[in-house]
Amino acid sequence: MSENLPLLTDAVALPTRAAALAALARVRPAAYARTRNHLEGAVTGLSPWLTHGVLTLPEVLAQVLARGTLPVQHKLVFEFGWREYFRHVWSHLGEGILSSMHEGPMPDRAYATVLPDDIREARTGVPAIDQAVRALYATGTLHNHARMWLASYVVHIRHVHWRAGADWMVAHLLDGDLASNHLSWQWVSGTGSHKPYLFNAENVARYAPAAWHSPGTVIDRSYADLDAIARGARLDRDGAAGRASPRSAGPTSPPDPATGGLAEPPCFTEPPAGLGIIQPDAAAAARLRGRTVWLTHPWALRAAPADLPTDAIVIGVILREHHAAWPWPEARWRWVDAAMAAVTAERWLVDAAGLRAALSEAAAVRAVADPHLPAWLGEVARLDPAPCLFAPVERHRASFSSWWTRVTRGLSRAEDLL
Repeated sequence: MSENLPLLTDAVALPTRAAALAALARVRPAAYARTRNHLEGAVTGLSPWLTHGVLTLPEVLAQVLARGTLPVQHKLVFEFGWREYFRHVWSHLGEGILSSMHEGPMPDRAYATVLPDDIREARTGVPAIDQAVRALYATGTLHNHARMWLASYVVHIRHVHWRAGADWMVAHLLDGDLASNHLSWQWVSGTGSHKPYLFNAENVARYAPAAWHSPGTVIDRSYADLDAIARGARLDRDGAAGRASPRSAGPTSPPDPATGGLAEPPCFTEPPAGLGIIQPDAAAAARLRGRTVWLTHPWALRAAPADLPTDAIVIGVILREHHAAWPWPEARWRWVDAAMAAVTAERWLVDAAGLRAALSEAAAVRAVADPHLPAWLGEVARLDPAPCLFAPVERHRASFSSWWTRVTRGLSRAEDLL
């Protein structure tokens, strides 16, 4: 998966550019490369600000390089590449990223389609899984390794389809990005990679704090057994992988009553009341007549470009069509609204018809392109390309390694990307 985050970040409490820049100033590439796989390692914590466009990858790399040079093959630059690679895939496949790109260890029909309640409620009895769910709900962030463990457990131990898990996780992530999240789940599940990603209790013990360690649980076994389970085997009474079985619907280890249960935070298709987000009124079109309008949206929460006319009007928009399909918990709504309020005082909750009507008499309308946005926005506004760190690749590359080879060919220093 493409992003590493600490269990708690400044972003949870401070959705501001100042907080983003402070976090950026703390990035230490050498420590990141050395410790990034550990849950308590020197990860960047930048992902929420990057997902929501408070920061861009080119400015992040420029700030990092201002403190010292890096080779283009540095692990930090490599991880930036994963983010843009997933966007590359999304740009070519569109909604195809929401379906299995090829068959995984088992056919799609062999997996359950509903995420079990014991996973949602952090009471599987596997500490690594229950701790990950608790961290996800409490902070909206999760370290990359924890995301991978959680996805692997859902798909390969519990035999739940990756899409059910991916839809659930992205709803609760403060940095939820459909490309990074859903394609990462496909990578773990084996439908977007050549083999399933598996982990065991030994792996958890190596990289996670003691509270996450899971000896004696269903994951405390050999990789051979785990691979057999991922391909449909069930466990016999002695805990060994046996003959193939139908889809698994219940826990493969008994829940630990001591862990209790956890209520899943509800998700909403509209922002909570009291945030100052309004619907455009009947007078909006007349007020915008002959003016240039810049539309800020949840994936470009930064200042409007400097080349706008001095009398341009900046409006933040929350587009109903997207959130009807992909609701957010209250905490993310509040985070995004606070970041949006920092760059525009006027914020609309609006659908296609309402936005067309409100902007019908504007002289020009612009916004930053993003694949999260409904396709119809391109008919209403001129969409400026989103800032990219790597050169665009026109032909779809089915593997990260092929894409990476292409975008770094002939480059030796990270500075060359800028």
